Amino acid sequence: MNEPKLAIVHERFTEIAGSEHVVEQLSLTWPHAAVHVPLARPAGIPAGLSSPPVTTWVDGAYRMLGRSSYAPLMPLLPSAFRGMKLGEVDAVVVSHHAFATQAAFSTDAPVIAYVHSPARWAWDPAFRAQESGGAAGAAVLAALAQVARRGELKAVSRLDQVVANSTEVADRIQRWWGREAVVVHPPVDTHGFTPDFSIDREDFFLLAGRLVPYKRPDLAIRAARQAGKKLVVVGDGRWMDVCKELAADDTVFVGRVPHDQLLDLYRRARALLMPGVEDFGIVPVEAMATGTPVIALGEGGALDTVIPGKSGVLVSPGDDTKVVSGLAEAMEAFDPSDFDSKVIRAWAEGFSRKAFGENMIRVVDGVLGNR
Repeated sequence: MNEPKLAIVHERFTEIAGSEHVVEQLSLTWPHAAVHVPLARPAGIPAGLSSPPVTTWVDGAYRMLGRSSYAPLMPLLPSAFRGMKLGEVDAVVVSHHAFATQAAFSTDAPVIAYVHSPARWAWDPAFRAQESGGAAGAAVLAALAQVARRGELKAVSRLDQVVANSTEVADRIQRWWGREAVVVHPPVDTHGFTPDFSIDREDFFLLAGRLVPYKRPDLAIRAARQAGKKLVVVGDGRWMDVCKELAADDTVFVGRVPHDQLLDLYRRARALLMPGVEDFGIVPVEAMATGTPVIALGEGGALDTVIPGKSGVLVSPGDDTKVVSGLAEAMEAFDPSDFDSKVIRAWAEGFSRKAFGENMIRVVDGVLGNR
């Protein structure tokens, strides 16, 4: 079968995180497909795109704002997606976590939506409260949430196939959109994150990722203090000061680090901590790719990746006090000899970039074969 002519649509290129790596791999899988976004800034564009992204009229406004915050432009995004010029294509693959499925109204071609999550801030009031940043922000976000919910529901009927990045996200799609989804886990760089079995594990735990409320770094930091265990924290974010105030003296903040330093920390840590509810959670699988086990909250994407006794430990959900105690108890009882790093590495290879590309090709070919 000849390679289909595709268009790829993504939310925006403002920073590089997990969803941008997904789009990068989609572009590498279908190198002739144009990638469309409403707005972009150079630092937010993945290096592996086969061609520069195609932007919309909103990008002009973004440029006038100095390409700083895109927040004032969010009400314009649904219209920008609906007005995209995607050309004559066999199918459109949409990378969605807020408004991108609106692009389904701009084409008659079949649309496959790869959903990182329905907009959690739109559907989940508790999640929205964490992200609102005060009364004024809460009011604006609540109004925008209505727009996002309404837009997602209108677009659902125009999607030929819905793909979820985890079982947790598939459950949300069923609950909030009333649609079934197939699960294709996102690509993890298992070539860049590898084990070194000559390195001895050291007496510290690792926390890696953005220090923002929904990732709940505060729970891991409080747990390390309660357990009396050394914790190394990689990353930064608007909650840095909050986290530092909670930390014990033997919690070390190293900020953002280059790849080689992160790889070294993964290889030397006793285990990685995953205290929040992630849609999927790429960082834990990166750690597993180095042979490092994970202590995770037993909710969300961790249920797909952390297999008790094989790739890590799951802590029972509950209120903050219960979760902190559970994480602390897991750290106190943790014995690296209970885990085989080679088995963990082999498990992580099932989430590779190659596996992702093959799975997405099957999804797209399946949709086109049914037309």
